[in-house]
Amino acid sequence: MKRHANMVAAAFALTALTYGLTRFAYGLLLPSIRTDLNLNAVSAGWIGGLAFASYCLGVVMAFTLVDRFGERCITVLAGSCATGAMAIIAVSWSGWSLSFAMALGGLSTGLTSPPLASTVARTFSHPNQPKANGLINSGTAVGIVISGAAALAFYGSWRPLYAAFAGLGLIITFWLFWTIPPRNGKNVAEKLHWGNAHVPGARNLMAGSFIVGFASTAVWTFGANIMQDEMDFSRYQIATSWIVLGVVGIGGSSTGSLVQHLGLPAVHRLSVAMMGIAIAFLAAAIGYSHLAFIALGLFGFGYIVTTGALLIWGVSIYTRHPALGLSVPFLIVAIGQTVGAPIFGLLWDVGGSVSALVIFALVMAAGASFTAAKKVSAEQMRPIRENR
Repeated sequence: MKRHANMVAAAFALTALTYGLTRFAYGLLLPSIRTDLNLNAVSAGWIGGLAFASYCLGVVMAFTLVDRFGERCITVLAGSCATGAMAIIAVSWSGWSLSFAMALGGLSTGLTSPPLASTVARTFSHPNQPKANGLINSGTAVGIVISGAAALAFYGSWRPLYAAFAGLGLIITFWLFWTIPPRNGKNVAEKLHWGNAHVPGARNLMAGSFIVGFASTAVWTFGANIMQDEMDFSRYQIATSWIVLGVVGIGGSSTGSLVQHLGLPAVHRLSVAMMGIAIAFLAAAIGYSHLAFIALGLFGFGYIVTTGALLIWGVSIYTRHPALGLSVPFLIVAIGQTVGAPIFGLLWDVGGSVSALVIFALVMAAGASFTAAKKVSAEQMRPIRENR
């Protein structure tokens, strides 16, 4: 493990870059971006949705291309896309340029996880794989914390912030080139065969994943804007709330243990319900602003636990094709986010933020009804522990 620490650190940095900074920092910085580029809520929602849509494309591309070009090439491509996206955002002059940049950033996120999981499988012995994957994937929550801290440091200056992110991305991309081992012989990445996606229980999994993605855009895309416009939060308070979301979200790494003790159906229902409550709390915070920090903390923990539960659920029903079990839930979540962001923006413009939040809280709560029908065995848990 120690001799590969540099590779794990680079992979961790890529995860923080593409997920925490490129993908989720948009919602945090959206208030300033909307003001400077004169974007309405619907436009902001469509732009945020583009990042989620291109994420889907990135996942498919990664699983398709990694077997041909190797992990180093795909991870460097992911870092390059993220770097280019944030550089374009830094100089964006219109909604169209921002849209292109966000789509490129979403693509980078989709390109990230498949080659990293494949690299770990090729590089580490079986006992060390879970620890390596756990360290790498914790980069998402840490990246969210970094984006909040950076927003405090740059306080309202989103262009210099994205320029700094782009510079960091360039460093990480070169780091990946030097640390990710080159392809040597047959690649272990499994090619996707989407015709195998139709198995018993898949419809419930897809419906639950879609609802989680759809309703989560209330926070990921519009949470910061709501706190600024409706609660009169300063940018300092908004950035602090984002840090709370990320820090509490790190606790979601306990998903595997929770599933072993409580069972997958219970963990999934409770975590989805927690996110529904969090969105409702955000609506209530418009009158009682101190609830906003509680809302984001609940949402951060609930989101990380829910996505982990969805992955465990996927592996439990795709027993012959674990790669599908790992990819299908994230793809469907991203599709839900693609659809949800513009719809939330439309509801906000038509009926106000409170009604939009209440509707999305109810939709999220309804998602708890779509859950796994059985507990997950220890053998079914093993692939997720190795690939997270």
